[in-house]
Amino acid sequence: MGVMRWIQIAALLLAGCTVAPVAPPERVVEPRSFAGDAPRGPARLREAMEAGHRAARIAVGAPSLTWDATLAADAKRYADTLARTGRFEHSPQPRGVPEQGENLWTGTRNAYRYGEMVGHWVAERRDYVHVAVPASSRTGKFGDVGHYSQIVWRDTQRFGCAEASNATDDFIVCRYVPAGNVAGRVAY
Repeated sequence: MGVMRWIQIAALLLAGCTVAPVAPPERVVEPRSFAGDAPRGPARLREAMEAGHRAARIAVGAPSLTWDATLAADAKRYADTLARTGRFEHSPQPRGVPEQGENLWTGTRNAYRYGEMVGHWVAERRDYVHVAVPASSRTGKFGDVGHYSQIVWRDTQRFGCAEASNATDDFIVCRYVPAGNVAGRVAY
């Protein structure tokens, strides 16, 4: 244990406190698969999201999705809100008529390619169990597979995605109609 750590503990004991302070978690920095900034733009985003969604749906025999500009515009409005506030949380429900499903992603600004972003969602397949929602996660936590199950939800027909960034982070929002992840039903 370092000298500074011993000084902290001694100071706490002298102050009548018997619990050492908890250090904040270390920042996780994933290895980069490329140098420089990731390519950006709405056309690149759409291309990558369509390719990622199409491949995931083909793998389970689900019909392809159609890109919807109105859903992409809804997604853009909410992505802008996330970037402006710096908060990372789902939008209030219900979303739109008919109700929209939603996938969110955030990461260090310009550090990830769009294909990597959608790939993080699709990688949840490793914990997906093909049973009714919300029991469809091998980990027991539906949040570990919810992005993936929304992507492959058989009844979903249309989707649209958008990006917004602030000084430090990128935010991706995708919207889906009809919404997936319906309790008591299976994805496909």
